[in-house]
Amino acid sequence: MSKFRQAILNMRLKKTLVLGASPNLSRYSNLAVNRLVEKGHKVIPVGIKKGKIIGLPIINDLTIQDKIDTVTLYLGPQNQIAYIDYILATKPKRVIFNPGTINPPFMDQLEKRGVEVVVACTLVMLSANTY
Repeated sequence: MSKFRQAILNMRLKKTLVLGASPNLSRYSNLAVNRLVEKGHKVIPVGIKKGKIIGLPIINDLTIQDKIDTVTLYLGPQNQIAYIDYILATKPKRVIFNPGTINPPFMDQLEKRGVEVVVACTLVMLSANTY
């Protein structure tokens, strides 16, 4: 692959924080981490359960991550409250609210800060090449 083509590819790939990541193979967050990595994205899984997803350690603390393009949520609205300041501190360009995570007050807060709010399924977006 030429350097130019690789540079274009790297510009399209997004550093994604998966919030609510689980080592449980049957969880959508686990599948999302797998698919994001398959597509070449840099992924940071964050969750309360200890473990790894395809070799990536799940981060269990609230260490602020830098240069986050996208946060994709796998936490219900009631569980998001503890992470709102953390999410805002990562300064994401967009936040994806997957099914079951829609939280209008938080969505309004993000939009007021200029963060793109997307209501969609990360897995569908990846399958349709609209991520």
